[in-house]
Amino acid sequence: MRIEVVSLFPDAVLAVGRFGVVGRAVDGGLVSLGALNPRDFTADVHRTVDDRPYGGGPGMVMKFAPLAGAIDAARRRTGGGARVVHLSPQGRRFDQALAREYAALPALVLVAGRYEGLDERLVEARVDEEVSLGDFVLSGGEIAAMAVIDATVRLLPGVLGDAESAVQESYEKGLLDCPHYTRPEAVDGRQVPAVLTSGDHRAIARWRLKQSLGRTWSRRPDLLEGRALTDEERELLEEYKAEARLT
Repeated sequence: MRIEVVSLFPDAVLAVGRFGVVGRAVDGGLVSLGALNPRDFTADVHRTVDDRPYGGGPGMVMKFAPLAGAIDAARRRTGGGARVVHLSPQGRRFDQALAREYAALPALVLVAGRYEGLDERLVEARVDEEVSLGDFVLSGGEIAAMAVIDATVRLLPGVLGDAESAVQESYEKGLLDCPHYTRPEAVDGRQVPAVLTSGDHRAIARWRLKQSLGRTWSRRPDLLEGRALTDEERELLEEYKAEARLT
């Protein structure tokens, strides 16, 4: 997969490709990361990428020409067929389903805006979709772009050491993940749940699903809205609720 980022701070974005899971994917040739600075596509001595907004108001707006030039160059680098995504609070909420969708693409161009945003004509002419990390404000799209890269790249075949890791993570099945424990069995006066040391794999799987359902119900009930639970899932969730009332 090829991912290009259009950013005023390309070095900051490319740092995501030097560490951890994404770094290993880059080193292994499973993904190629690049970045282009809109300032390299300006025509004036000051390399101007922003100007005052028409109609007045605070802040500055990123100009059409430098961004368009950078996006077009990024598309050429990918060989064509890339989806252009603008990281913007105006966009669709980024989630695991969209990460899976991106991971199936041959290429992405991520546009990290700054200031008050992009000239709307650029969005209309060059952007395929807008995506937001959530209902909060960042100083620019670079952190959002890095989050999208990480969430997407880890889903590419061969990136994670254990293929089951991605399948069992939070949100992959529309639920939060169950709690996890490692050695020693007792620490700080707290014990690992006995079922996890029982060796009964069916009981362990049942416990994990119950905890996953229960955590989702207590922490992110919105994820259960409209979800059709199986008979087993309904039974486990009721068990979790009953146990929670006793503690």
